[in-house]
Amino acid sequence: MLASLAIIAIAALIALWAVSVRRRLTILDENVGSAMNQLELQLSCRFDALMSLLELTKKVSPYESEALIKSVSFRRSAVPAKAEPKDLLRQEDVISETLDGIEMVAEQHPELRNKAEYIKAMDALEVFEGMARTSLLIYNDSVARLNREIRSFPVSLIAEMLGFREKEYLVLATRAETKAGS
Repeated sequence: MLASLAIIAIAALIALWAVSVRRRLTILDENVGSAMNQLELQLSCRFDALMSLLELTKKVSPYESEALIKSVSFRRSAVPAKAEPKDLLRQEDVISETLDGIEMVAEQHPELRNKAEYIKAMDALEVFEGMARTSLLIYNDSVARLNREIRSFPVSLIAEMLGFREKEYLVLATRAETKAGS
């Protein structure tokens, strides 16, 4: 009788511990998802600012601008609801390549660089890029917390059974790093 009560108590404690672990991992996983959503929002804002820049370049160089607009429209894909780092990296590449094209147009047409709208759009892009870097730090911090919890003992014993797996970190090269590497 006493032995069966002890077994029931131990089973209840293990069940409570498993529920606690699931709750903790769910919160950490939701934090990662929320941080990814914030990155997606920043990416969307950057695309909006990029399209404003493209509209400005259309006035001085219609052919190049149309080609860039078509390229962006074709290559910009909606980031899936359960986006992964590779999805965002693909979109970052589109932004970076398009900005390189805009810079080429601006070099050929220096009057474009002096326009207040151009300067304002470039400033907005820089602001959104800074916000994206901040969101990236928050995302990677959230991933680190989740991964650390999943790898810790004894949580590691049941994390996979509960459906939790380690997430990938997101590493974005800044435009300056990308240009330096070329």
